[in-house]
Amino acid sequence: MNEDSVIDSSPIKKYGWSVKLNHIFPEKRSQGFMPTWHQLYPIIPLIFRYLIYTIKCYFKGKAPVMDYVKTMNGKQIYGVPIGGIGCGTIGRGFQGEFCRYQLTPGVYSYNIVAANQFIVTIRNENGKTIYQQVLSPRPQPRQELSCWKWQFPGWNAQYRALYPQSWTTYKILEHNIILTCHQISPVIPHNYKDSSVPGAAFVWSVENCGDEQKDVSITFTFKNGIGGQEDKAGGCWNESFSRSDVSGVQIHQFINDVSCTYAIGAKNQSNSSVSTMTWFDPCSNGEKIWQDLLEDGELCQGEKKSPKTKRGQETAAAVCVKLKVPSGATSRAEFALAWDMPKIRFFESSNIYKRFYTTYFGDDGLVADVLCKYVLDNFRNWIEWVDKWQSSVLDDLDLPDWYKSALFNETYFVSDGGTIWLTPFDANQLEPSDPRNEYGHFGYLEGHEYRMYNTYDVHYYASFTLAKLWPRLQEILQYDLMDSILKSDKTKQWELYDGSIEDRKVANSVPHDLGDPYEDPFIRINAYPIHDVSKWRDLNLKFVLQCYRDWKFFKKQQYIEDMWPKICTVMHVAEKWDTDHDGLIENGGSPDQTYDSWVMTGPSAYCCSLWVAALHCTKDIASELKDEKALHHYTQLFEKAKLAFEKKLWNGEYYNFDSASNPGAHTIMADQLCGLWYLRASGVQNEVFIDTHVKSALKKIFDFNVMKFKNGTIGAVNGMKPDGKVDMVTVQSEEVWTGVVYGLAALMMHEGMVEEAFKTAHGVYNVVYNIIGMGFETPEALYAEKWYRAIGYMRPLSIWALQHAWELRKRKQNGYQFIHGQHQCLNRVGDFL
Repeated sequence: MNEDSVIDSSPIKKYGWSVKLNHIFPEKRSQGFMPTWHQLYPIIPLIFRYLIYTIKCYFKGKAPVMDYVKTMNGKQIYGVPIGGIGCGTIGRGFQGEFCRYQLTPGVYSYNIVAANQFIVTIRNENGKTIYQQVLSPRPQPRQELSCWKWQFPGWNAQYRALYPQSWTTYKILEHNIILTCHQISPVIPHNYKDSSVPGAAFVWSVENCGDEQKDVSITFTFKNGIGGQEDKAGGCWNESFSRSDVSGVQIHQFINDVSCTYAIGAKNQSNSSVSTMTWFDPCSNGEKIWQDLLEDGELCQGEKKSPKTKRGQETAAAVCVKLKVPSGATSRAEFALAWDMPKIRFFESSNIYKRFYTTYFGDDGLVADVLCKYVLDNFRNWIEWVDKWQSSVLDDLDLPDWYKSALFNETYFVSDGGTIWLTPFDANQLEPSDPRNEYGHFGYLEGHEYRMYNTYDVHYYASFTLAKLWPRLQEILQYDLMDSILKSDKTKQWELYDGSIEDRKVANSVPHDLGDPYEDPFIRINAYPIHDVSKWRDLNLKFVLQCYRDWKFFKKQQYIEDMWPKICTVMHVAEKWDTDHDGLIENGGSPDQTYDSWVMTGPSAYCCSLWVAALHCTKDIASELKDEKALHHYTQLFEKAKLAFEKKLWNGEYYNFDSASNPGAHTIMADQLCGLWYLRASGVQNEVFIDTHVKSALKKIFDFNVMKFKNGTIGAVNGMKPDGKVDMVTVQSEEVWTGVVYGLAALMMHEGMVEEAFKTAHGVYNVVYNIIGMGFETPEALYAEKWYRAIGYMRPLSIWALQHAWELRKRKQNGYQFIHGQHQCLNRVGDFL
């Protein structure tokens, strides 16, 4: 396969999310939801305490961990972001905007930077410039760059997103030119070097459909900073560079007091010439660079280094590739953007941390140009590897096209989730076999607005993406969680739900999260301020279930041996929640689990399904590790719990929400069997929950939570009453949780409800991407109308659990079966993952 065929092989014309550049979404929603008085009344004290907490945060100069006062509303503009994993990201709009910068860990800047553009210049055979245009449909900025020609006709341009790639095609009909920009970032499953690279390639194809040769120039302009006032702080300077066949410009600067260098560059090729402009003023009218391009389609470099900017000034640079494009031919221009921000620090930390890419490229902060060249030298490999990864899904004719888009595009959050990936900072404390010695530490936020790393009750859903695609990242995250279990933090924390003063971290408990980037994550854990999470019923159990699932996925005996002592610790604590010794744990009459405003009392379907599943996993691990005492204990407890679950919660059609003495106990909860979901995903096929009851419950959920809610067009509502009305007892019961829907669909798939699974999942995808324009910032929650909550959320990564369920189903059809959680091939040899 030659180089050009690698680029051409990408499925530009069929799969992914696609819109015209002048697209307007049919519905605009916001976060302005107002709870009913019935929902507000029980939490009035919480609201007052939250306001006091928020004022204290602002007084200290930082935003609350979850800011409900200044919520963000989606801009309906986003497309595939750029950048690898854990190195920071830069968002892109589907109209070509550079926006939503996340270079400082956990901090998002939502500015659209007008100076960051691609410009096309077309000259005829006589050397006359006949067309010059900014390739953006946006109007001219209010002040700067007024000499540039804006507002490319959006109806003549098409965008397609299939993360980590996108394609934008521009038709310049009056000159018979078609331009296509193929954007690719190094987000590659099972590749841990290239996936850490902070950069992206932009490969421009120029097709000349006319009958005469044309010279076509593509110019990439880029400015310092992230679009905020800090860009004018001064001290920035630019310099041109040349590395072998790559020419470009570096922009040296500080972002939030941390050194960061941008590099834009282009590859010199036989049919093209590359020119650069070391600096121009992005706050000016832009005449200098515009006229320069008009004259001959090239840039006049000037000095190789720019003077440092003074306070109030900004700086920008440009790289131009000029191509000769014969009639009927296609030529290419290859650009890259990279950034070198090797060292980071968190806001309340004196520690300096290194990003993981420095393992391969060094940490001196002088390799932006090296990274730029690396991108241009390797993007063809990335395209090939990504295509190989995605082809098994894209070529599967049994999968609907919308699902192929949903699966890959939701993966954006792995890189654009405020993600950090750090080199080991505690290597001298680790065992030689500890994977963190090689792969460091990984963290991603609960959401763009929920500023907590590795929120574990939510990661339970999202973790399938890491476990399937980057298993070493899931592994090191688990080791960090494992180490945190025994830790305690006696710092007193005001719990806003009930006003109690509690220890921030209680020993022998799984933490809610690994900290806030505005503090010192990995050191100060449990930033969540609402509840005493040591009393949450789901966290300990979710740790056990993830350990078990990972063990089955990874087939690493050392992993489960390392986790086993902590599994025993957290299960011992969880046993104490069975206050009446019937075999089932009881909820404490508070929102003591991931649905943190939805009160559960006594045994609940949600927590007890987790409990029964965790008992099964614990006894299975004990058997593998030949811990006879634990095996005997947990086998007895499992059998007792299994019977009690059916006796206390089964009502003849589904499992009751909880055991309270009010009508809410009979609510149909969409997530009532999430423990079984993990067992099925781990290959457990024996009857832990009665099969006929499971089928009946899932049918009830589909008939009521899905089909009786907005006619099945928006996924599954969290809570539905037996009379077919939405449970309005709390805000969360009337919400659709996007990630829960994908997890529910996965369980349906495991249970053979294929059509129901895709119907359920499709509602979420269609609303998010096609109706309300929230793709690449998928919210946590949707309401029936008008509203959503928590943009850019972790939980929808659970869609990879649906893909896992689909793969298991197909493999079973093709001759695979699972026996006691192990996979065996009946007809041919193959891999489990």
